[in-house]
Amino acid sequence: MNKKRSITKLIIILMAMIAGAYVCVFGINSEKEASVHDIRLGLDLAGGVSITYQVVGEEEPSPEDMADTIYKLQKRVEVYSTEALVYQEGNNRINIEIPGVSDANVILEDLGKPGSLVFMDQEGNVVLNGTDISEAKAATQQDQMGNSEVVVALSMTKEGAVKFAEATRKAAPNREVIYVIYDGEVVSAPVVSTEITDGQCVIQGMADYEEAEKLSSIIRIGGLKLELEELWSKVVGPQLGSYAVETSIKAGVIGVALIIIFMIGVYWIPGVAASLALLIYIVLTVLLLNGFEITLTLPGIAGIILSIGMAVDANVIIFERIREELVVSEDVEAAIKCGFKKALSAIVDGNITTLLAAAVLGFMGTGGIKGFAQTLALGIGISMFTALAVTRIILEGLYCLGLQKLSLYGKAKEAKYFDFIQKRKLFLGISLLVIAVGLGAMGVHKVNGGSILNYSLDFVGGTATTITFEEDLTIEEIDEKVVPVIEKAIGESDILPQKVEGTGDVIIKTRTLSVEERDVLNQALEEQFGLDTDKILTETISSTISQEMKKEALIAVGLATLCMMLYIWMRFSDIRFGASSVMALIHDVLIVVGFYGITRISVGNTFIACILTIVGYSINATIVIFDRIRENRKDNSKMELDEVINVSISQTMKRSIFTSLTTLIMVVILYIMGVSAIKDFALPLIVGILCGGYSSIFLAGSLWYLLKLKFPGGDEEDDDDYI
Repeated sequence: MNKKRSITKLIIILMAMIAGAYVCVFGINSEKEASVHDIRLGLDLAGGVSITYQVVGEEEPSPEDMADTIYKLQKRVEVYSTEALVYQEGNNRINIEIPGVSDANVILEDLGKPGSLVFMDQEGNVVLNGTDISEAKAATQQDQMGNSEVVVALSMTKEGAVKFAEATRKAAPNREVIYVIYDGEVVSAPVVSTEITDGQCVIQGMADYEEAEKLSSIIRIGGLKLELEELWSKVVGPQLGSYAVETSIKAGVIGVALIIIFMIGVYWIPGVAASLALLIYIVLTVLLLNGFEITLTLPGIAGIILSIGMAVDANVIIFERIREELVVSEDVEAAIKCGFKKALSAIVDGNITTLLAAAVLGFMGTGGIKGFAQTLALGIGISMFTALAVTRIILEGLYCLGLQKLSLYGKAKEAKYFDFIQKRKLFLGISLLVIAVGLGAMGVHKVNGGSILNYSLDFVGGTATTITFEEDLTIEEIDEKVVPVIEKAIGESDILPQKVEGTGDVIIKTRTLSVEERDVLNQALEEQFGLDTDKILTETISSTISQEMKKEALIAVGLATLCMMLYIWMRFSDIRFGASSVMALIHDVLIVVGFYGITRISVGNTFIACILTIVGYSINATIVIFDRIRENRKDNSKMELDEVINVSISQTMKRSIFTSLTTLIMVVILYIMGVSAIKDFALPLIVGILCGGYSSIFLAGSLWYLLKLKFPGGDEEDDDDYI
């Protein structure tokens, strides 16, 4: 190592960390911009704008038209935030909730009147309605000079294509324009240069891709089957309250402090380097959450927790490798270099696999899934940088400062050999029994007339009760005084309160209430708070997760899993590694789903984030073991296959346990200190982390072994040498 250069890099890193930490706490100006206080928070953490639309001219539009309108509106409002919610209220109303904004007028001006799009020729005749457009999207094409240009590509329905062919036939000879009119204003005026008969056309003249995206978005929302008009708009408070945010931050601080103590206590000088790198990771996360204007919600916090676990995991892999090298040679400098080199493949493969999943989920997912994917992808990128670059700079700098004694780094102890393969039937049997119990409990609930899972409002909808109090209650006061009364009256704890800012109105969302239950609730509120029951309004609301969103989520998760399997197949030159990894993931998911079924914890938007967190966490742990199996097969070509697997798992077991422990520290503290909604999210996550560690250690290798026996050959190794 170059002593002067290494120390200089260390000083620069530490100065950058201090500067970044200052910005995170105090911001870059008096408004505290770029600080932790400036992070955009979702509806559950900070509230936002709620807008209610009513269908024009129809008291009871068809369910199909309402569902189509809701889905397209969801796509439109995701421009403002990936965490925006759109759901049906009553028969002919649609409610939109957008986090992170406080001025409804800005949103209303931008949205205009959904469903009010027409195409008009120069003589003022309507030649197309918005419903004649089946698709509108930003695209690129080559112009006549061969240069790339941004356009808006339109596809029309069968009827629309016929209308457009007639309109363009008349307009083309004189190169007339066809006006695109939305909410009474011309949003585009493209010139018709030729007759278009196939129902496919483009609008040229876009300044950039952003302009094309905006116009295509306007055309999509303007082309809704139903025309909507604003009924009212209001600013709503957070669903979880400031207390939930404060306790989550405190839990995060305590969790990180415990991880730092653990890392230093176990790894000494490398642990110090990892701890400083972890602090830099946190600083970068805060800065980039602001920089990319990512809306942070409860599922987003899950993505950050997972990436913190992966950041620590990468350091554990490196440090264990360094200690293994110090057994062979007591040269600390050489061990550091070799440790980082040998750990590289496992870290890169594990992170890229999870990053692939995040990319697919971010591209195809909606709402909370997209928010989760964004924070996860951001966290993975930062964790790879801090583990592979920052930790190394700090560790080499500390070494060059004179911290060079072997005792400050430690040697690896010989791993205790355990015959995992011989005990595989026991471990598989335990897993199958646990899965059967969970699925059985779900079946019992179904047979008894209930649902297999305790679906929340997000999935099944319910009743929204608007209560007008004389005083303006805080969300904490609502949780303390109002919610218990409602829980007792309806016999249900799955309650979502929201306050309307600046008023005494409180919106309580619950499962669907019968007429009798509504009467009981009204009576309880009247007795407890002396309220006028005439001021208590109830309305049926739909789920915030539509059938289309569920379908897209399932497709996204399936495609993400397929991408992970294909990547593992490519990297390990053996599809059985990928297949066994996916089987281990399915095992983890089934157990967690069964846990939801047994405990009847509410299954809502955070359920999806919980499952995705477990998938990302578990696949990373499995890859580390498979990477060691690949290495040992290469270095010990005559070793029996079962022995290779047993040795590899034994060598990496400490890493698997330590990673599970450090990740559990974060989640357990979150569970202990969090409010009820956070507890309902953290508890299944704890089960999933334990389950992921178990499947990686006790199942993944055995599953691969069984596939090797069942389907020999097919990779670059000669199976006959190992069976």
